[in-house]
Amino acid sequence: MTRAGRTARTGADHAGRTSPAGKAPAAGSATPGSAAPGQAPAKKKAPAKKAPAKRAPAKKAAAGRTTTAPEGAAAKKAPARQKPSAGKAPAAARTPAAGRPPTGESHLAMVRRARRINRELADVYPYAHPELDFRNPFELLVATVLSAQTTDLRVNQTTPALFAKYPTPEDMAAAPPEELEELIRPTGFFRAKAKSLLGLSAGLRDNFGGRVPDRLEDLVTLPGVGRKTANVVLGNAYGVPGITVDTHFGRLVRRWRLTEREEPEKVEAEICAIFPESEWTMLSHRTIFHGRRICHSRKPACGACPIDHLCPSYGEGETDPEKARKLLKYEKGGYPGQRLAPPPDYPGRPAAPLNTAE
Repeated sequence: MTRAGRTARTGADHAGRTSPAGKAPAAGSATPGSAAPGQAPAKKKAPAKKAPAKRAPAKKAAAGRTTTAPEGAAAKKAPARQKPSAGKAPAAARTPAAGRPPTGESHLAMVRRARRINRELADVYPYAHPELDFRNPFELLVATVLSAQTTDLRVNQTTPALFAKYPTPEDMAAAPPEELEELIRPTGFFRAKAKSLLGLSAGLRDNFGGRVPDRLEDLVTLPGVGRKTANVVLGNAYGVPGITVDTHFGRLVRRWRLTEREEPEKVEAEICAIFPESEWTMLSHRTIFHGRRICHSRKPACGACPIDHLCPSYGEGETDPEKARKLLKYEKGGYPGQRLAPPPDYPGRPAAPLNTAE
């Protein structure tokens, strides 16, 4: 073969080998290794552009899931948040025999509620006063001792004859026990009470010059005189503030959930810590007035109570307004009060003397 022929054959073989390599990428072969360096990036960018487009719905879906998840969570949590309001703790406490303080009430909230009760009772009973008739500290002391286990009305009907015969500590200390017992018989427990009256009268005569002392520590040294009696005398005869924890007062402050204590001295200490000292005496009168007229021991007139919205024990008594109004006593029910000689601002009728009482 001539030199020119070999040259032509070699050129033909070279063209044949080059042509298949160039056709592979043009045919769109999936083999990236055989793609021409200039064409491979262009063909790879098309899927890259499609991939974000395909991922975009995925992002929206993810965004949709992100938005839906909190809504679902909120929907599930909503009942948990609504349970306290749906239960309405104060309303639940306003059911019969709830026996619980308002749910979640802090000490500060309790103090504010207690003081609001006192303010509202002041509007209801602006004429609140001690319901024992007396003209001096000695008469108040004797009447308070006699009031144990009986009504103030019965004491007020009894003391006129008693003080007419024994007007001073010296006179009463010298009284024959049998005569004294007979005079105070209507008040009940007359023998024990006569013994106390004779003893305290002698103590006043011998230790205090016949004068009722104006200090609690002195008063409680007298026979038959405890803290309750001493506070009554100090608050109403001498203007010394004090809390009178009788059966009505103790019952109401427990119904109001201001204390759980039963012992009078502990009740006194806890209530004194809630109210300013200047309110102690009048708080006692207002609370006792309310207990005697509306918030009775056995069947409180809840439906006629002016502070029912502040009382966690609402519902322990009659809630029907018409039926509750029939349970009201004294001036609130249109009946005479307990004093034969009430203060001028008392809106009710005075009580009748013992011999004319019905």
